Amino acid sequence: MGIVIAVASGKGGTGKTSVTGGVAAALAMAGQRVLCIDMDIGLRNLDISLGLSDRALMDFADVALGRCTLSRAAVRHPDLKELSLLTAPMSLPPSLSPYRVRSMLSAARTLYDYILIDAPAGLGPGFQYAVCGADRALVVATNDASSLRDAQRTVMELDRLGRGNLHLVVGRVEKKLLRSLHTTIDDAMDAAGLPLLGVVPEDRNVPYALNTGIPLRECSNYAARAYEN
Repeated sequence: MGIVIAVASGKGGTGKTSVTGGVAAALAMAGQRVLCIDMDIGLRNLDISLGLSDRALMDFADVALGRCTLSRAAVRHPDLKELSLLTAPMSLPPSLSPYRVRSMLSAARTLYDYILIDAPAGLGPGFQYAVCGADRALVVATNDASSLRDAQRTVMELDRLGRGNLHLVVGRVEKKLLRSLHTTIDDAMDAAGLPLLGVVPEDRNVPYALNTGIPLRECSNYAARAYEN
């Protein structure tokens, strides 16, 4: 059975979507069957991160509501054959419910080794759908105070998963900035109250890869290696 992992953040701009796409690509390259689900309803951009812009015709709500099958809606990556994407709808269907989302994820577990859910920033309805069927969660935060405060609130919402299933990823790390602020990654761990899973350095190649559709692993030795780790 596959593992469902929600990738969440208290605020935008932490690199959450890049983490979702980067880790998914690394797992697929390692031979794992991976499904990425974009649950940022109305503001979806995981398809851009994966180089699958505008390829999806159906979304996760179509699957959850029984309008089409998961195998039909999921778009397979042209280069990473083990990686597929299920995108978000442009608006929240009134008939969507956590029960339907959990049922969809149960079906996905039988087809994939890992299901990575890109949750929307904040703690609104989209976030609740993103985490309702998760086994584990990654909380992505930067080292600035506002991001870490929002991460604390996100952790409180995820407590039902158990602290052993919650981990912190610190994104967009700049060593010079850390030194100037007299802070460390340990301080971020203490502020969020979570064990550290990984650190992703600030990498100017990430926006370049996103805007050109070039896989990050082909133009970066920093963020791409962090995602692999």
